[in-house]
Amino acid sequence: MDLALIVSVQVLYAIATLVIISSGLAVIFGMMRVINLAHGEFLMLGAYSAIFATKAGVNIWVAMLVVAPICVGLFGIVVERLIIRHLYGRMVDTMLATWGLSLLCVGLVTSLIGNTTSGVSTPEGSFSIGAYSVSLYTMALIVIAVLLLLAIRWVLRSTDWGLIARGTMQNPGMADVLGISPTRVYSITFAVGAALSGLAGGLLAPVSGVVPTMGGSFIAKAFITVIGGGSSILAGTVSASALFGLINQLATFITTPVFGEVALFIAAVVMLRMLPQGITGRFFKGSL
Repeated sequence: MDLALIVSVQVLYAIATLVIISSGLAVIFGMMRVINLAHGEFLMLGAYSAIFATKAGVNIWVAMLVVAPICVGLFGIVVERLIIRHLYGRMVDTMLATWGLSLLCVGLVTSLIGNTTSGVSTPEGSFSIGAYSVSLYTMALIVIAVLLLLAIRWVLRSTDWGLIARGTMQNPGMADVLGISPTRVYSITFAVGAALSGLAGGLLAPVSGVVPTMGGSFIAKAFITVIGGGSSILAGTVSASALFGLINQLATFITTPVFGEVALFIAAVVMLRMLPQGITGRFFKGSL
């Protein structure tokens, strides 16, 4: 019984992690159709923002939940205005530009900070389930992932900005005729996606070694989750995260963490072969 509970918690944690690291990319790619190959570096910048803020005396929760997303969100505004704004509708050019941006970010951070591993202590503590110990921060990440999904759903469905953003992405010409600036909506949407990526980096800083190249550990998982989920932002992210998180943790439990990662990618390849439009291309049609 105790082992079953531990495995269940770890599965939920894997799902929550995929939701957190994929949410920003789901907004930028799912809504804007911009392939941001610098997504991993946005996470890295969020992690470093949280670390520096914590070392400066800021409460760790404020650093992770406020400082990290604000810093990366502001960086996203600059990136959108200087680079992305000139490349909308040019997918290959956007890929090349964001790939170059990722290399630039890694190079600059390495030059300024070095290539040593940084980190912060995991907040809270742990509790026991029988003979096993579970970090309270693990449970906190699960709760945060649920709250994040609810917040995104509320913004997109129940706020004026969410409706304007969705409408503008579907028909920018009509939005312009109605007096809504598509350029401004694109800029805000990209900044929100970048802020969510920064939030993910800040939340992962206590449980992951923070180095300039850490983005490479997350970008592949984020992309296969978003692409595997399909066109629906929330339903796709949740369904793909649940599927891949379950496979990853069960394979890890049965074998090793390395094979767990391999099983995740194999599952992604098989699923995309069977469902090229993603999960929501076949199921949950019409969902947000």
